[in-house]
Amino acid sequence: MRPSHLFLAAVATFSVATSPMLFAQNGQLPTVKSIEVQYAGPATISKQRILANMRTSVGRPYSDAAVEEDIRNLYATGNISNVRIFGEPTEDGVRVIVVVQTKATIKEVRLEGVTQVKTKKLRKELLSKPGEQLTESNLEADRQKILAFYQERGYTDTTVEAKVSTDEKTNSAIVTYIVTEASKTVVRRIRFEGATVFSNRELRKVIKTNTRTFLSFITKAGRLQNDQLFDDVAALRDHYQNNGYLDVQVGEPQIERVPGKADVDLIFTIKEGSQYKVGTVAVVGTEVLTPEDVISKLRLKPGSTYSPLGLEADVKGIQDLYGARGYIDVQVIPETTPGGTLLQNVVYRVEEGTQSYVNHVTISGNTRSKDKVIRRELAVAPGEIYNTVRVDVSKERLKNLNYFDRVDVFPSETMIPGKKDLNVVVTEKRTGSLNFGAGFSSIDSLIGFVEVTQANFDITNWPTFTGGGQRFRTRVQYGARRKDFVVSLTEPYFLDYELAVGGELFYHDATFLSSVYDQRNYGFNLFTRKAINPFMSWRLDYRLENITLYNMAHDVSDEIKSQEGNHLKSQLSPSLTYDTRDSVFLTRKGTRAELTTYVAGGPLGGDVKIYGFDLEASHYISLPWDTILTLNGEVAVVDSWGGGDGKGVPIFDRLYLGGANNLRGFNFRNVSPKDKNGEPIGGRSLARFTAEYTFPVVDRVRGAVFYDTGIVNSGAYDFGFGHIASDVGLGVRLDLPIGPVRIDYGIPVQKGYDSSKGGKFNFNIGYQF
Repeated sequence: MRPSHLFLAAVATFSVATSPMLFAQNGQLPTVKSIEVQYAGPATISKQRILANMRTSVGRPYSDAAVEEDIRNLYATGNISNVRIFGEPTEDGVRVIVVVQTKATIKEVRLEGVTQVKTKKLRKELLSKPGEQLTESNLEADRQKILAFYQERGYTDTTVEAKVSTDEKTNSAIVTYIVTEASKTVVRRIRFEGATVFSNRELRKVIKTNTRTFLSFITKAGRLQNDQLFDDVAALRDHYQNNGYLDVQVGEPQIERVPGKADVDLIFTIKEGSQYKVGTVAVVGTEVLTPEDVISKLRLKPGSTYSPLGLEADVKGIQDLYGARGYIDVQVIPETTPGGTLLQNVVYRVEEGTQSYVNHVTISGNTRSKDKVIRRELAVAPGEIYNTVRVDVSKERLKNLNYFDRVDVFPSETMIPGKKDLNVVVTEKRTGSLNFGAGFSSIDSLIGFVEVTQANFDITNWPTFTGGGQRFRTRVQYGARRKDFVVSLTEPYFLDYELAVGGELFYHDATFLSSVYDQRNYGFNLFTRKAINPFMSWRLDYRLENITLYNMAHDVSDEIKSQEGNHLKSQLSPSLTYDTRDSVFLTRKGTRAELTTYVAGGPLGGDVKIYGFDLEASHYISLPWDTILTLNGEVAVVDSWGGGDGKGVPIFDRLYLGGANNLRGFNFRNVSPKDKNGEPIGGRSLARFTAEYTFPVVDRVRGAVFYDTGIVNSGAYDFGFGHIASDVGLGVRLDLPIGPVRIDYGIPVQKGYDSSKGGKFNFNIGYQF
């Protein structure tokens, strides 16, 4: 008899033998005298485990409520397919019988019909594994995972069927996923039929589905995914409506196969309709502000293009306008009515509410971070107006700390009229990391590293050393041409003031700086930094280091030979930074400028006496079609002072150009005055300029066209163009899962001091694992 039949028979037997309800005797519930566990099928779960999940136990009163809870708990274990609990009266109490049927155990998982993908990778996706309990939910989840696995790789029409074969004697099952593979589908072309307002190129940027390119094996462009097509249709509709085409219709995408190939053409059919404009704009219900004050801040104005996105932005703008004044309960209800042919009249109905002040700031959820680490990021304080704009800024500051998985900031009512409590609820996340990495560049060749960081460090909190908001980092790098060791610690709020202080210990050993000598630097650096305003900050560094030039070639010039040995440098460097960039990763607009001055020797000690400055600035211009023009320039001077030690500016402090970071058509440091052997010895004046234009190719890939030019002269403050060097070139920027890849090929136009021939490849590759 099958296990399910046994289970039903057992249930029927006990249903006949047992009354529907056990009545209390003398006003008391009967006592459980014994519990018997019976199995309908193989006993794959021990009796002890079943009893451990039950409230009903020997010696306790028997109750229907406890039995119902026991049934729920047993089902919740995930190992039971059927369960019934019966109470059989005895002379002195109740005998409890528990009848269970356990879920089958998976004996084997088979994949049939899989030829186009690796079964090993596919098995890692599955929830159903040998030794696990068989569940219908996991079977369906696995079927969907297999479908998604194939679709992500371009096999769009693949189908999957799940079959189960059960051995009733052992209550085990063999799960078989039968895969019917379809041919790979590659998007060759994307067309937008009916589109006249926007070009194909612009509409292709709206959707995520891309055509195949020569880099598709890396970027995965060209793969057709059915689920993505629904999102693409929605994105196209939103794009049109947010540009005023409210009646736009985007049909279901059509897929046309190319005969005899796996290629397909993807066709979106669009009925654009007409563009709507804004008729009249009115604001009603205002008392604190005049309607004119509110209208002047709106995005939608009479005659402008009407869009749902603009309407949403205006509602948020009005809320912020009032919220900045403490009216946090303001309600803004937009109403739109036809205003004539292709016109939409807009009315914003405002319910202002009352002004609120901050009563208390309560912080919760911070299990590691100290309260003060959170409070110092808040732009509002008790007693101040409850400014919702500043509250939003505070929330973003806390998110930017990257200490928390989640940050919620919200008001709550108090017993005091006009005052609300500000509640900050955070969910901590791990802020420390151990990273292993490797990389390769045309300058320092192959290199590997190990790095330990803690972004929420607390040097006083032993043994976890977390929660104080300090930054700790230690890094060891070892490569073919360099060795580095760095330990650094930064306190961003020294003595609870908005003043950052920090320092680092370092050791650097490099062979790539010159072909005729090696260089070793070790020492420490201390700094303090303070923001002047949101875009500007100053910094002061003190650096003490020992610099050794060693392993010199036997035929080096006297000028280089005189530099051999140890040098002690004690240097003070004030700097000023201005930064308005919109992103530090892919900057599209903004400016960054930094002026650094420095002096070494004299009262500071050491045997290196130099002074100098370095001014570098970059300006980013966002152009149509997501193209970016970057203008970058630098001017620097270094000189000795007070007579120095007879050697002037040491060779390791002189200025050089050439390589991946400036003049890309030349070898590293090769744009420089040279000695009689043709070895670069650096100069005391530098000026350079770069113009680079980048453009999108496909997702995560950008092309680049650039022009570099610059001079390095022997004399201080000598900016003559007698030895100017310049290059032009092409590049590729890849943003890949393994890390950023930058490849440039520069061709010299003016060679300056460099007599080498041909262009130069410069590239950087790095990844973490």
